[in-house]
Amino acid sequence: MMTKTVVEKVDSHQHYWLLERNDYGWLTPAVTALYQDFLPKELAPLRQAHKVTQTVVVQAAPTLAETEYLLSLAAIEPSIAGVVGWVDFDADDVIATLDKLAENHYFKGVRPMLQDIEDTAWIANPNYAAIFTKLAELGLTFDALVKPEHLPYLYDIARQTPDLAIVIDHFAKPNVAQGQFEDWAASMMRFSALQNVWVKCSGITTEASTSQTSASDYQRYFNTLVNAFGHGRIMWGSDWPVVNLNSDYTSWVTLCQTLVSDWSASEQEAFWAGTAQAFYRTLDK
Repeated sequence: MMTKTVVEKVDSHQHYWLLERNDYGWLTPAVTALYQDFLPKELAPLRQAHKVTQTVVVQAAPTLAETEYLLSLAAIEPSIAGVVGWVDFDADDVIATLDKLAENHYFKGVRPMLQDIEDTAWIANPNYAAIFTKLAELGLTFDALVKPEHLPYLYDIARQTPDLAIVIDHFAKPNVAQGQFEDWAASMMRFSALQNVWVKCSGITTEASTSQTSASDYQRYFNTLVNAFGHGRIMWGSDWPVVNLNSDYTSWVTLCQTLVSDWSASEQEAFWAGTAQAFYRTLDK
């Protein structure tokens, strides 16, 4: 029996950027769908249309300055409930930087841009163990922007730091367009017993072809998330505006509504809002 979709939503993953800041190295005129300013005024109509009451803004540039910029937006934009920022893991003062950022109520955690780092094993550097420990001590989170090849290293970190709350962004980006599934699914299933690891139902249409637009194209990937993480460790995110590369905000909401339509009301509430609120601790203003 189809259950009614929960009205309130928390978007656990979206971005804002201002081109004149010049710290988005990956964002060039060649990426035509994204090469413009995306700010709260652009997202507002979509939030309102889909009853998204809060969002978590995630870094899109490997600079501390961008993190500070996002925190300044959070201070004036009521819909922003949290910021996932960036710190230099190799800086001598990285621990002090985390201490200072943690003083800001809106700062929720960090995300190194692992998918863009040439060394797949970069995150396994033993020198970073102290950073993960510090994040856990401060009650901060770790967003893992990874691809399937990074998952073994992330698994080791999750086991070694059980008090650190980790969330895998964007299904870990399996290559849906080329049908990548079995190896990705096996890697994701390894996390089933690790209660400190969560996952975001976001960003997967960007890994698909433009013809893969129906829920059936993503059903087996979604089922794997449920099998690996249960209903309580999956959170919804839009990945706006990056979602516009192969889809759009409304289409992604609609697709996800189909995917969770047979869940109970409480399971849907967790998916759309409660899980993100729990993972990022309080999202209260």
